[in-house]
Amino acid sequence: MQKENVRPNFEFIALMASLMSIVALAIDALLPALSHIGITINSLDPLKNQLLITMIFLGLGVGQLFFGPLSDSYGRKPVVYVGFGLFAIASVICVLAPSLEIMIIGRVLQGIGLSAPRTIAISIIRDTYKGDYMAKIMSFVTAFFILVPVVAPAIGKWIMDAFGWQSIFYVQLFFGLLVCIWFWKRQPETLKPQFKVPFSMGVFASGLKEFLKYRETIAFTFASGFVTGAFLVYLSSSQHVFEDQYGLVENFPYIFAGLAGSVGLSTFLNGTLVLRFGMRKLAFMAMTAFCIIALTYVVLFWGRPNPSVPILVAFLFVQFLCLGFLWGNFRSIAMEPIGHIAGIGAAINGFVSTILSVPIANFIGGFVQDTVWPMFVGLAICGLLSLGTMLLVRRPKVVVTA
Repeated sequence: MQKENVRPNFEFIALMASLMSIVALAIDALLPALSHIGITINSLDPLKNQLLITMIFLGLGVGQLFFGPLSDSYGRKPVVYVGFGLFAIASVICVLAPSLEIMIIGRVLQGIGLSAPRTIAISIIRDTYKGDYMAKIMSFVTAFFILVPVVAPAIGKWIMDAFGWQSIFYVQLFFGLLVCIWFWKRQPETLKPQFKVPFSMGVFASGLKEFLKYRETIAFTFASGFVTGAFLVYLSSSQHVFEDQYGLVENFPYIFAGLAGSVGLSTFLNGTLVLRFGMRKLAFMAMTAFCIIALTYVVLFWGRPNPSVPILVAFLFVQFLCLGFLWGNFRSIAMEPIGHIAGIGAAINGFVSTILSVPIANFIGGFVQDTVWPMFVGLAICGLLSLGTMLLVRRPKVVVTA
């Protein structure tokens, strides 16, 4: 039964955030270790090593396309357990990998495994809440989840300095085990037996056909892909920018934490404002600001060297402040009309947006070699594409006449 106005308890928010945060831990904790991993596996090109960050997103996109429909057939909880098991196997592959290519395979498999808890968390929220209230819950879950990328690089660096980069994967496994046990003990199954759909290849076809009926669902799925691609450019190249271009090896985890904190702050604000202003209005305003900030940087620093660290961080801070008003609202708007196929709907939404973001990040990231300017060009282009997509399906204002 969907609840629209029942306040969730703190444990529900924390558990859903923990299911999603394992993804952030698997990505962000590894950032300070990229150069050390490269030395170990004889991969000394920092641009190629960025694939260890972007390719996990490929696995996230592909995996949820299968785990979503499976969760509609067999329930939410069994699929989460399968995902955790695959993540454990993939983590061992990463630790033992003798080359960049093998480790990339391990990272893709990690992404496939982690796509289960990430997607199922969204399905569970959609099973339970709807409308702007669902957006409110998503915002608080995301705000809680943001705590992980805030501290993950610093934790990763401390683990690496103390025990070696391989131990980062062991810590991820331990955290995953704890969350899996917590989920098993405390979270009831939210898919009612009468709503289970027998699994078949036809599930994909029928689910996609239903998905394509809703213009807003399609538009905001693509908008999410453009925005995620823009952010993924920063995520994959941040270590190269701050450690190689600016020489801030020791300070990188703290700069990363501060910028992640800006996303968390705006996500929390979105959770408090979305019921007052509505998720569509907040998302449109934030997307407009996102584009203006990126274009301002592109114009100001066209043909010029990198600015000072405080100026760069200030631009990135306000840029990412917009993201907290985008991700949760985009996902909620896209999912709102398709609650009757929440599993396959979340899977298609996540698959398209994630698969779209990976080539964007790989292409633009290849230009971020000696200056950070191409990153903001990518942010601006992706932002404008997303804004244009939103405008195509924006609902006209209803004028009431006497």
